[in-house]
Amino acid sequence: MVVELRARFDEEANLNLADRLQEAGVQVMYGVVGYKTHAKMLMIVRREGHSLRRYVHLGTGNYHAGTAKAYTDIGLMTADPQIGADVHGLFQQLSGLAPIVKLERMMASPFTLHSGLLARIEREAVHARAGRPGRIIARMNALNEAGVIAALYAASQAGAQVDLVVRGACCLRPGVRGLSDNIRVRSVIGRFLEHSRVYWFGNDGAPEIFCSSADWMERNLLRRVETCFPILDPALAQRVFDETLANYLRDNQQAWVLHPDGRYTRVLPGADEPAFSAQADLLARLCG
Repeated sequence: MVVELRARFDEEANLNLADRLQEAGVQVMYGVVGYKTHAKMLMIVRREGHSLRRYVHLGTGNYHAGTAKAYTDIGLMTADPQIGADVHGLFQQLSGLAPIVKLERMMASPFTLHSGLLARIEREAVHARAGRPGRIIARMNALNEAGVIAALYAASQAGAQVDLVVRGACCLRPGVRGLSDNIRVRSVIGRFLEHSRVYWFGNDGAPEIFCSSADWMERNLLRRVETCFPILDPALAQRVFDETLANYLRDNQQAWVLHPDGRYTRVLPGADEPAFSAQADLLARLCG
């Protein structure tokens, strides 16, 4: 088990947990020296017949009973062999038992996530320059990484359409003529603390959607251990898109739009437009 000791406000609790686990005979690791381990991964290896099968859980939020009651997050449970192999390699890397691993399905910082995002943003710019639809929709807590911001500006100038749902700080300026004309940014503030990180790339009709533990921040992409995993099942991918992206772009009750000068204004429904709250819709879907 990997325990992160540099967890804000939970250092003492995590030390106590690590001590109890070790007393019970669990092998506890403390991650990579110099890098905060922010990834959320769980793997169970089960013998089935004459073979071993990996079951993996990957999440966007902490394994923490308190925040689970107040935050909205996404978790994926899968037995996909390639994702299982990726998680197995990452755990070996964190334990110091393996060098940098080549991932088949996932991306991970500080090694491949930053470059993988830049490549996918550039791919949408290439589509747009060729006259094909270039489309990016992403949701996160904060955005400040200079390389990602520059890539988004370049994609906008190429004609790609970009919608971002950024709950907190955003260093990108949307709607600036000749720079970010095709970028829109909104923040949704409601009953629940929005904590899901979801990235969607149109890819000319073959879309990719990823969930991640990482915001598009310098510390997350370059100085932490983070994971980013694809949603491969088409039905699940559509559900994640609808519940965490499309709904939040429709919200006209708790959404605030960022303007080129850094001001936010609240979104209000038009005269003939029905009121729509993404969080209320999510509660109705999940709780009936």
